[in-house]
This record gives sequence, C-alpha cells and structure tokens, in this order.
Amino acid sequence: MVDRDDVARAFIGSFTSAGGPGILVASVDPRTGALTAAGTVAATNPSYLALGRADGGPVLYAVSEVAPGAVTAYDVAGPVPRPLGDPVPVNGDEPTHLSVTRGHLLTANYGSGSVSVLPLAADGAPQAPSQVLRHEGSGPHPERQRAGHAHQVLPDPSGRWVLSVDLGTDSVRVCALDPATGTLTVHAETALPPGTGPRHLAFHPSGRHVYVLGELRPVVTVCRWDAAAGALEPVAEVPLLTGGTEGAEGSDGPVSPSAPVVSSDGRFLWVAVRGTDSIVVLALDGTGERAHVVASVPCGGHGPRDLVPDPSGTRLYVANKRSGDVTWFDVDGATGVPRPAGSLAVPAPSTVLFA
Repeated sequence: MVDRDDVARAFIGSFTSAGGPGILVASVDPRTGALTAAGTVAATNPSYLALGRADGGPVLYAVSEVAPGAVTAYDVAGPVPRPLGDPVPVNGDEPTHLSVTRGHLLTANYGSGSVSVLPLAADGAPQAPSQVLRHEGSGPHPERQRAGHAHQVLPDPSGRWVLSVDLGTDSVRVCALDPATGTLTVHAETALPPGTGPRHLAFHPSGRHVYVLGELRPVVTVCRWDAAAGALEPVAEVPLLTGGTEGAEGSDGPVSPSAPVVSSDGRFLWVAVRGTDSIVVLALDGTGERAHVVASVPCGGHGPRDLVPDPSGTRLYVANKRSGDVTWFDVDGATGVPRPAGSLAVPAPSTVLFA
C-alpha cells in the first residue's frame, strides 16, 4: 500500500497498428483516481510496459509487438519520457510481455515461442540479447497451439526464479537466471490440461500460491508455489463461467480471459474476460489455496485486454482495446466487487502502468 499522493502518472500502451497513439502519458487524480491525458510518446505497438530503476532514476520499458520484435527504454525522471537510444531487437517475434529482474530485461515472444534475455546498462538501456530460449512443444488447438507461444515472463517474489507462461505448449516453465552470463536454465516445467492455453499468472501476496489463467479455456488453475525448490504444483481448477469451459461463447464472441489480479490483502482474485466483457471476482480463502466465483460485473467497454490495480490497491483499471477506452473502478473493500467510477478515451489501449 502507498499513499495516494504518491501516484502522479500513468503510462498507457496501445496498438498503433489499430490506431493507438503509442504510449499515452496521463496524470492521475489522487482523490478520485481519474485519468487525464497529458501527452503521447511515439512507439510501435507497445502492447506491454514495465518499470525499472537505473543510476539516473526510473526507466520505462516497452515492447514492440511486431515481427521481428524489439524493446525500447525511456527515461521518465523528467516530465516527458525520453528514449534511451533506438529500439533494440529481441531476436524474436511479437513480444507480448516483459519484466525486469537482476539487471536484465526479459521478454516473452509470442510469435516465435521464445524468451529473450537482455542485459541492462548502468543507465537502464537494454543491450543485445545474451540469450534467446526457445520453448518446444504444442497443444491440441488446431490454430493456436501448433507450436510454443510464450505469453508472459516474470520473476517470482523471492527473486530466485523466472516463470514463463506458454499458451501453445500448455505449460509454465520455471527457470534459473544466471546474472553473470545473462542466461536462463530450465529448472522444471509444469504441465496444464491440454487445450488450457495459459496466458498469464499472478502470485498470492504470501508467495505460496500462483493463479494461472487460461485463455483458450476460461479457467483459473490454482497452484502451490515452493520458492525454495522452484516447484509449481497445480492443486485445483476453477471455472470462470457457470455454463462450463469447453467451446465457451459469450455475447461478444469466444470467451477469452486476458488478465488476473490478486488483491494486496490476498482476499480476492479479479479476472478480465473478453467475450463476456466482464470482470469476474473470485474470493480466496485465508491460505490462498481455495477460490470461488462470487460476482461478475461489466468491464465498462469491449475487449478488456489488461486489468491493473492502482498502487493503493483500492481501484482497478481496465484497458478495453475494442471500444477504445481505459475504465476505472472503485473496489468495495468488503465484497471485492468493482464499481465503475470513470473512463478515458484511448484508441486501442493494451495496458496501464502506474509510476
């Protein structure tokens, strides 16, 4: 939890291929959470953003979800983000996610089914990849799972491991990063039921449980996480829809969950779901191992691609790509149910990052 007065800016990524402005910079009202557009930064398909720190202060990183893919770093210490050099190729196609850990930038390259490791210079600028780790495997979906499709890569809370989620291989890989050489070594691979199409995962605040979200099947797989052993163990599967999971269709097309968020107190799990254009609320028990759906509310637009909490943990922001808006919600602290509070027009938004 942080003081609301510390929240000054948000960065919103968008798909320029669909008419988005690149990276939109917005001011954040500390009392209401309202976003106000304050400017844009040129970028190509910055579908996901991450924040790091360097000698000069905070650094914003953006993927370019194109083929071949690239990443760009921006100095955000001043009022206007400033590129730290030209885009750097990741030696992979269509990077969809990135994260910063132990002096390196990691990208999940959906199109080529790989994870890239890029060392960071003292000023935070990414260098050429030190490794590109390719995912091998496939799944039963005839179009989406012919090969690996890495969709997310992030460190665990302990900082000891890196987890990569692959939609194409129905699995999550646990890797060890050697910061001296900038290389990942696969430590273990956890298989999910065929056809799940895992997209993203989120950790419980305790660090002992993980929630893996399926994109091809609208389910959350609850897993135990052993940071000492680097072991991810599925223990339960929770459907997000009452009508089942196979071939699920919503009023807006196939049901396709996009983003999971765990509340800072570990009591709730929120999931953005495309197809139903909703935010599904799940209640978690005291251990974090049991989850059940308690509510589903409209997401405020169409095609929710990302769902993000503000730093205070009392609001949720949805990037609705198809309707072209970022909508924010006040969260009821007792029930976990979001209530719509406002919206900002942004063409083809993909993600929101607070800084």
